[in-house]
Amino acid sequence: MFSFAYKYLLTLLLLVPALLVLYFWARHSRRSKLNKFGRPSIVASLMPDASKYKPALKISIALTALTLMILAAARPWGGLKDEKSTKEGIEVIIAVDASNSMLAPAGADGEGVSRMRQGKLMLEKLINRLDNDRVGLIVFAGNAYTLIPVTGDYVSAKMFLNSIDPTQISNQGTNIGAAIDLAERSFSENKGIGKALIVITDAEELDDEAGAMKAAQACGKRGIQLDVIGVGSPTKVRVPLGNGQYLIDQSSGQPVETALNEELAAKIAGEGKGIYVNAANNDALNELSKQLDTVKKTALETSFSALHDELFPIFLWIAFGLLIINVFILERKNSWLARITFFKKEETK
Repeated sequence: MFSFAYKYLLTLLLLVPALLVLYFWARHSRRSKLNKFGRPSIVASLMPDASKYKPALKISIALTALTLMILAAARPWGGLKDEKSTKEGIEVIIAVDASNSMLAPAGADGEGVSRMRQGKLMLEKLINRLDNDRVGLIVFAGNAYTLIPVTGDYVSAKMFLNSIDPTQISNQGTNIGAAIDLAERSFSENKGIGKALIVITDAEELDDEAGAMKAAQACGKRGIQLDVIGVGSPTKVRVPLGNGQYLIDQSSGQPVETALNEELAAKIAGEGKGIYVNAANNDALNELSKQLDTVKKTALETSFSALHDELFPIFLWIAFGLLIINVFILERKNSWLARITFFKKEETK
């Protein structure tokens, strides 16, 4: 099978006949001008070294080289074959807390980016480091939902990550246990593949703290590494809603104040045989990456059909060779060839 990657470039081949027509027109114009000086046989005797055939040879070589260069630019392929790509990696599911408290500022002063934004920025950098691993995405508040199943499509993963908005979640709360249970069911059934779950949360006001600890223990026993990223500050801050408004506690009528529960987040990570890191720490991403490196990598094999046998270098080399040859072909006769007599007249006695 023979095909081209950029077929539209083949339209440039129309330049070849156009240049050929232009060449014949130029040769005809030249002969017309020479005929004005006198009879062709007399004019030809005034230019004994001019070759009749080399101009045609040179233009033929030049146009052939041009044709080959256009074909090379169209990127010719030589066929199809089945290829297998084997990559080593792990499965990573990221569970993102989308409770209202994630709208609170990440800093202790109540200013700056939100906890949600800080978490998203760190997770984007983490996804960029995953390389050959597969990644899935879960969002949770009062319940847990799968945003994207385990996949190697990092672009989609980051797109869905950026779409998470706590204001769009009606069932509020912080049900980490539900997120862990859903993540366990979302991994592939292949027990030979290393698995890791990353929970990013402020770990505040859990709906079922005991359930979260139990789910974390079960996660660790199944060989799934559970790491927790804490976002926010242990200092309580209010939750802004925009336009100078703050989230109000319906029971008390007072603004809600929220703080990162690092102690609980660390306990959950410990039960899941993972580590706890604070997103505000400069080394948090490196520490998490090193921890993920401890998960056993497994060959993740995918099969696909791919175009192969790039042929454009062949066309380019031939075109380059023809252009070099064309440089050394002069339009005058070869002096050494003129001394050779191919037909000898018989002498008459």
